[in-house]
Amino acid sequence: MSTPAKKREIFVTNALPYANGDIHLGHLVGYIQADIWVRFQRMRGNTVHYVCADDTHGTPIMLRAEKEGITPEQLIARAHGEHARDFADFGVAFDNYHSTHSPENQQLAGEFYGRLKQAGFIATRAIEQFYDPVRQMFLPDRFIKGTCPKCSSPDQYGDNCEVCGAAYAPTELKNPYSAVSGATPELRQSEHYFFKLSDPRAVDFLRQWTAGSVMPASAANKMQEWIGGDGENKLSDWDISRDAPYFGFEIPDAPGKYFYVWLDAPIGYLASFVNFAGKHGGIDVSRFTDPAKAAAEGTEMVHFIGKDILYFHALFWPAMLHFAGYRTPTQLCVNGFLTVDGAKMSKSRGTFITARSFTEQGLNPEWLRYYYAAKLNANIEDLDLSLDDFIAKVNSDLVGKFVNIASRCAGFIAKRFDGKLGESDAAALAPFGADAVAAVTQAYDNRDFSLALREIMRLADLANVYVNDEKPWELAKDPAQVERLHRVCSTALNQFRVLTVLLKPVLPALAAQVESFFGVAAFGWDDLSQALPAGHAINTYQHLMTRIERKQVDALLEANKESLVSEAPKTAETAAIETVAAKAGVEVAPEINIDDFGKIDLRVAKIVSAEHVEGAAKLIKLQLDIGEVVDGQPRVRQVFAGIKSAYDPATLVGRLTVMVANLAPRKMKFGISEGMVLAASDESGEVPGLFVLSPDSGAQPGMRVK
Repeated sequence: MSTPAKKREIFVTNALPYANGDIHLGHLVGYIQADIWVRFQRMRGNTVHYVCADDTHGTPIMLRAEKEGITPEQLIARAHGEHARDFADFGVAFDNYHSTHSPENQQLAGEFYGRLKQAGFIATRAIEQFYDPVRQMFLPDRFIKGTCPKCSSPDQYGDNCEVCGAAYAPTELKNPYSAVSGATPELRQSEHYFFKLSDPRAVDFLRQWTAGSVMPASAANKMQEWIGGDGENKLSDWDISRDAPYFGFEIPDAPGKYFYVWLDAPIGYLASFVNFAGKHGGIDVSRFTDPAKAAAEGTEMVHFIGKDILYFHALFWPAMLHFAGYRTPTQLCVNGFLTVDGAKMSKSRGTFITARSFTEQGLNPEWLRYYYAAKLNANIEDLDLSLDDFIAKVNSDLVGKFVNIASRCAGFIAKRFDGKLGESDAAALAPFGADAVAAVTQAYDNRDFSLALREIMRLADLANVYVNDEKPWELAKDPAQVERLHRVCSTALNQFRVLTVLLKPVLPALAAQVESFFGVAAFGWDDLSQALPAGHAINTYQHLMTRIERKQVDALLEANKESLVSEAPKTAETAAIETVAAKAGVEVAPEINIDDFGKIDLRVAKIVSAEHVEGAAKLIKLQLDIGEVVDGQPRVRQVFAGIKSAYDPATLVGRLTVMVANLAPRKMKFGISEGMVLAASDESGEVPGLFVLSPDSGAQPGMRVK
């Protein structure tokens, strides 16, 4: 007699969503992938502890909370509730959804730091960094903008150019400015703390660790390139500190210095697990985190992440774990990015779709779970949500093939056989047996969900062929075929049951409905080994899933559009420009000609005064000098600008900006507005805030912008 295979014990995490924004369909690729795998493992009888948390620290959180007039703690609490709701809506069932701003995480971050320092992996040195003299804060790279030093493109971030792709130091930017206040930043020195990733011990460890089977081969090869070959060391030490003001954990022995968000974020995996274990007795976290215990007991630690954070999880994080005395991950599962209809998600096109809007528009989250699963495998590949294909695939596979089996046969069992199954046709069930189950099992275990669903739909095709060939609707007309009718419908429902068990990791809510229909306990993988017996009573069949209509998808796009632009015929030149712009992640408005542009009178303006507008939530009242003189006296323009969320009026006085000087005066509740100040914002939502345009130094009020 063979010994049963040892059940697996797995600690599974998902990448931590940042608390500064909504969960969108791009995020859900990785979460749905992990949830499907976790559900499959549990159906196999394996023990899985599945945790996640909000990533809550950093300058963007601090600034957004300040802009909204709330504390960072209030902001992250609100985001936590919204994120937990969205995950639940899409069936992503964490055992624990925690926060990196937690006592457990603070304690662990301090422990990691102490152990790494003791092992000689923490160093301090002075660095030169940009400082915002208006906001009195050091600026993260992404909050410094300027002209790219390589291609001279304006308004590029402080670490890389989105036009030419060049990477550089913020100090290399031309004409740098603070994205927080607009002020010209100053270079100042500050002592920072570093994790010595370049230490030969870390290099040797990472070269060996990344050469194993922990991550996809393509990722492992990339890591080896970043590390360098034998005798090389391309790794740089990692700055793990930030200066006050900063929302995060203060470094224990360094007052005024804070752990950089990326230091405590991955530690949040362990903190969430510790928090979960504290709520549920009997879980020994050390069995999953202590190297000796984990090796002895064969426990696993599996991370599901996006390819954009591979560098941190394949280099920094395992080095931190190893040299702090923790076990390293046994597997990194890496997903690609999401595109919609072949293009980057866009707010102007309505394809930057939030999880909340998907459910509010009445679309079934399990439609998306199925479509993602049908395209996911273990490779690092981008996934395209082709909306027409989405509609066609869900309607064809789930409604036309899968649900159709039960809807065509259940009624006969209820009406003609008192709701009880009869004997099944063994020959018709044979293709649904051990070989097919083994193929699907292996595909799920390997995270090749697309292969698993292809095999399941092949079985669904067989079930539909069986029903079509047997024609129960015709058998029902012949009293002599009553027994055959009973057998055919019972067989088809048993085929449907097998398909449901196989699809349950992907469609848990629909599977629960089917379990209720069959009157059985929750399906497990063992339920695939035998059919429901003759005499088993089923319940009244309820419709399981509706078809997707194109109008529902169109309404979803409309709900996610931030601005609408009318379509205009495109010239060949315009099409070419838009193609280039699309590749750079830019949406170009409809074409105008030079005469249209010439009608706009843009002038350099000096902000003479700025003040809050009582009773207005968004407005600042500006007095602007554009060099006008009336009756021998200088004349200033009054303009109401909706920039209160981004600027303190006191910081605007004396600045130069650009205004539309020939805009017709507009009567407002608070007075006449005699123009418009130009400001920029990021459509993707990745960079918060509004940024008032400023000309280079030397420009004078009244100069025309051409």
